Amino acid sequence: MAPKAKEKPKAAAPQPVVAIEDLFASLKKHIERPDYTQIVKVANQVLAIAPGDEDALRCKVVAQIQNDNVDEALETIRSSQKFPVDLRFFKAYCLYRQNKLDEALESLKNQESNKATMLLESQILYRLGRMDTCLEIYRKLQEKGVDSLEINFVAALVGSGQSAEVQKVLDSLRVKPTSNFELAYNTACSLIERKKFTDAEQLLLSARRVGQESLMEENWADDDIEQELAPVAVQLAYVQQLLGDTQAAMGVYVDMIKRNYADITTLAVATNNLIGLRGPKDVSDSLKKIDRLLEKGNEGRFQLTSELEWKLSVKQKETVYVNRALLLLHANRVDQARELVTALLGMFPNSLMPALLHAAVLVKENKAGKAEEALAQFAEKFSDHRKVFLLARAQLAASAGHVQVAADSLAKIPDIQHMPATVATIVALKERAGDIDGAEAVFDDAIKWWSNAMTEDSKLTLIMKEAASFKLKHGRQKEALELFEGLLKSNNSVDALVGLVTTAAHVNVDKAEAYEKKLKPLPGLKGINVDELEKTSGAKPAESGSRVVNIEGIDENKNKDKTKKKRKRKPRYPKGFDPANPGPPPDPERWLPKRERSSFRPRRKDKRVAHVRGSQGAVARDKQEGGAADPHSRTESSDAKSGNSKAGQATTSKGSSQNAGSSKSKKKSRR
Repeated sequence: MAPKAKEKPKAAAPQPVVAIEDLFASLKKHIERPDYTQIVKVANQVLAIAPGDEDALRCKVVAQIQNDNVDEALETIRSSQKFPVDLRFFKAYCLYRQNKLDEALESLKNQESNKATMLLESQILYRLGRMDTCLEIYRKLQEKGVDSLEINFVAALVGSGQSAEVQKVLDSLRVKPTSNFELAYNTACSLIERKKFTDAEQLLLSARRVGQESLMEENWADDDIEQELAPVAVQLAYVQQLLGDTQAAMGVYVDMIKRNYADITTLAVATNNLIGLRGPKDVSDSLKKIDRLLEKGNEGRFQLTSELEWKLSVKQKETVYVNRALLLLHANRVDQARELVTALLGMFPNSLMPALLHAAVLVKENKAGKAEEALAQFAEKFSDHRKVFLLARAQLAASAGHVQVAADSLAKIPDIQHMPATVATIVALKERAGDIDGAEAVFDDAIKWWSNAMTEDSKLTLIMKEAASFKLKHGRQKEALELFEGLLKSNNSVDALVGLVTTAAHVNVDKAEAYEKKLKPLPGLKGINVDELEKTSGAKPAESGSRVVNIEGIDENKNKDKTKKKRKRKPRYPKGFDPANPGPPPDPERWLPKRERSSFRPRRKDKRVAHVRGSQGAVARDKQEGGAADPHSRTESSDAKSGNSKAGQATTSKGSSQNAGSSKSKKKSRR
C-alpha cells in the first residue's frame, strides 16, 4: 500500500492590521501613565504605517529623551530630516545633554523666540559661562510674566558676580528665599560671595530644614533625602571652613567622600574643598582623590569624566584642574604639571590662573628670568588684571635678587604706587640696588601726589617724615631741612620741630638755635651748667648716705624705703638630717655611671679556662711528652675540661647579664 502523501504546512494567518486610530488611542493611554518604553514601541508602529507622521515622531523623540536615551533620540531626529518636520528644538536639547554646547546654540538660531527656546538658550549660555547674555534672557522672560524663574535667575546672578542684586530680584518677583530649599541654597551662595558668612550659614540651615520637610511630605526615603540635600551639607561645611572651624569642615568632607552616597558633582566639590583645605599636606593622598574625578582622554591626557564634564560649571572645572596642577608641583612632578598647564592655557584662554601657573612651573624649573618675561607678557595681554601679574612679577624678582625689576614692576601699578607700603618697598629695593637718586625721586613723586590728592585720609605727613629721615641718612641735609620746615608749617608737632633742630644743626647752626628756643624747657634743667656736664664722663654711683634727686625733684630714697624687703626663707632639709652634724660629704661621682668612676676596676678574666677551638662538641687535649695517656685518664681529663668550659660559659653568661644590668642603670642615670 502506497504511503500517504504528507500534508503541506498551512501558511500563517496574516496579522490583523491595526487601525492608526487605535494606535493613537493606545499612544495616548501610555502618555497619560506615563510609560516611555511603550510610547516608543507604539510610535514605531505608527511610523511603520505613516513614516512621516509629525505627532508620532515628536512622541518618540520625547519618550527617548525621558528614558535618557539621548543618542537614540538624536539618531531619530537625523533620520527624519527627509520629512517636513521641524525638530530643531529637540536636536538642540539633545546636543545640550551631550555637552555639545556650541552646536546646540547653533541649532537654536533662526527659530521662533518663545518661552521654551529662550529657557533652553539661557541654560546653554549658563553652561558656557556667558552670564551677561544669560541674564538678559531671564530679564526678558520676567517682563513676559514667566513664572518659576527665581532659582535659575539667582544662580545666574551669582555666577556673573552680581550677588548684590539678588535681594532686589527676589523682591521684584515677590518671593522669599526660604520658599524652597533650592532657592535658599542659591541665595546663601550670594551671601558667601558678599562675605556675609554668618548669614549664609543660617540660611543654609534653613535650606536643610525646608528640604527635609518638603521631601518627607513627598514620602521620600531617608537615604534619598540625605542624598538630595548633600550639596547643602557640603556648602554648609564650606561656610564653616570660612568661619574658621576647619576641623568640622574637614570631617564633613571626609565623611562625604567615604560614604560615597552623594551625586558625582557633590563628591567633586567635597574632594576639591578637602584638597584646598589640606594644602601641601598629604600630597599623594590628595592626588589619588582628585584622580578619581578624571579619566584618560583620546590623546592619553587626563580629563574630567564625561558626567562631570556635563554637570560642572566652567569655573568649577577650572578649579579642579588648577588644584591638580598645584598638587603636581608640590609633588615635584614638573613634567606632568607643565603638560597640564599648557593644556589649561588653551582650555581657559581668558583666565588668570593658568597664566600664573605657567610662571610657577618656570620657577620650579629654576627659570626665574623666563618667568618674569612671561608675567610681563601676561600683564600686557590682561590689561584689566595687570596688577595681579605685576605684583607676582615683583615678588618673584625680589626673591630671585632682581631688585631693579621688582621696583619697576611695583612702580607700574598706578593705584598703589603712592601708598606708604609701596613707597617703602620701592625705596628699599632701589636702596639695595644702589640707586639712591631713584629712591629719592620715588619719595618726591609720592609727596607731590599726596599734596594734590583730595582725600580725607592723607598720608602726606608720614611720607614727608620718612623722606626727610631718608635724605638725612644719605647726607642730603638741605633737602631734609626743607621737608622738616614744611612739616612744621603743616603740622606743628614736637617731632617735626625736633627733627628740624637736629637737621639744621648740620647745616645752619643759627637756624637750629632759633628753632631750639621754640622747644618747651624741661622742668629741673634750669640750673644745669652745660659746660660742666660735657666735661663729665657720665653718671657716677651715689655714695652711701647721699640723696639722689631726679629731674622732677622727687626724692628717690623715699621710694626705696617704700619698697618691700624680700623675706629670706629657711632652707628645707631632708627628713632626719641634722645641719649641725651633716656627716661625711657625699660622693662627688655619685651621678656618674660606675664604668666612668675613678674607683671602678674592670673584672679580671680567668686565664685558667682553656680556649676550645674546633667544631661543636670538641674538647681540648693536654699535650704530653711521652705520647698519649691511657684511655681512663683521657676520659677523666675530658670530663674535667668539659666541666671547666661549662663553668666558664656560666660565668660568661652571668657576666653578660650583669653588664646588661649596668648598661640599663646607665641609661637611667643619664636621664
